Amino acid sequence: MKKGWEVKKLGEVCEIKPPKREARNKLKETDVVSFAPMEALRINQKYLIPTKERTLKEVGGSYTYFANGDVLLAKITPCFENGKLGIAKNLKNGIGFGSSEYIVFRTNEYLFPEYLYYFLLRPQFKEEGAKRMKGAVGHKRVSKEFIENCGIPIPPLPDQKRIVAILDEAFENITKAKENAEKNLKNAKEIFESYLQSVFENKGDGWEEKRFEEVCVLQRGFDLPTRSRSKGNFPLVSSNGITDKINVWKIKAPGVVTGRSGTIGNVHFIEEDFWPLNTALYIKEFHGNYERCVYYFLRQFDLKKYSSGAGVPTLNRNNVHGEKVWFPKSLSEQQSIVNKLDKLSQETKKLETIYTQKLADLEDLKKSILQKAFKGELK
Repeated sequence: MKKGWEVKKLGEVCEIKPPKREARNKLKETDVVSFAPMEALRINQKYLIPTKERTLKEVGGSYTYFANGDVLLAKITPCFENGKLGIAKNLKNGIGFGSSEYIVFRTNEYLFPEYLYYFLLRPQFKEEGAKRMKGAVGHKRVSKEFIENCGIPIPPLPDQKRIVAILDEAFENITKAKENAEKNLKNAKEIFESYLQSVFENKGDGWEEKRFEEVCVLQRGFDLPTRSRSKGNFPLVSSNGITDKINVWKIKAPGVVTGRSGTIGNVHFIEEDFWPLNTALYIKEFHGNYERCVYYFLRQFDLKKYSSGAGVPTLNRNNVHGEKVWFPKSLSEQQSIVNKLDKLSQETKKLETIYTQKLADLEDLKKSILQKAFKGELK
């Protein structure tokens, strides 16, 4: 640790859970305060955004009290692990109330609130806290003992503010870079989907109008209880795609599978003999058409339009089979279409890999900067 720094327990440098009587002593029952349910704490957002206002009288009971400048941290799972954290700011009358599942930190004169915010944001803090969760499954909370005894490096106050300024600038730049990468990733996907749509909308000579079932016939998959499955080399395909590899198969490859219930509209091309589950529909008959062209045809076809059911939407194949569609008659044209789409798909996947990796690298950069910040290694 850097010279001039010392390690203190959070319980020594913070008042944890300030008493509600402060608000009662400052305000009347009819005065309005900010109210912040758990959703007001947002991931990767430095300041708490109160979403409601209430009179002081309306926020009795188990609600947690906080004031401007206090740092709030979610103590329940999975909100704690996800980093739901923020600094209270611009509260009505300077006072707020919110979920009883907040931990509220009020720093003393030796600890800058923004410095504490970044300390609590560190992955190492979340990982250590998650190991010390208490309570029943689904209702676990980070332990009070861990919070109070967690050691925080305390540099002089001017150094804390310098570190915060560096982190603010770095995180702002990283956020912008992530937004650009996410936009480019989205654009890459949309370009392919747009081109795919245009191929089947702008039909050329040699295309003919048919009923859907004359292009391909959908068939419900087969039940296979978990107890009857053994590990193997054949894909087990559900509405979400390949979910396992088993030792038996039902349908000869190549195959095309889409969701029948739950996930409707996702289409999967299967290159090995496979077992389609009963949550999926598979192509029973291709009528001599090129299988991969049928796959692309289904990808751009709006299958969701034919789903029904108030609970879990279900695709009834009989509602689809009678629809009139256009499809290229010539097998050579089908293959030509597939060659173009496959080539563009490969280029799109390369771009997706690049932008996905960039997003992962940016996230790693944030972790690295935070780690260095609390070791005194930021320049």
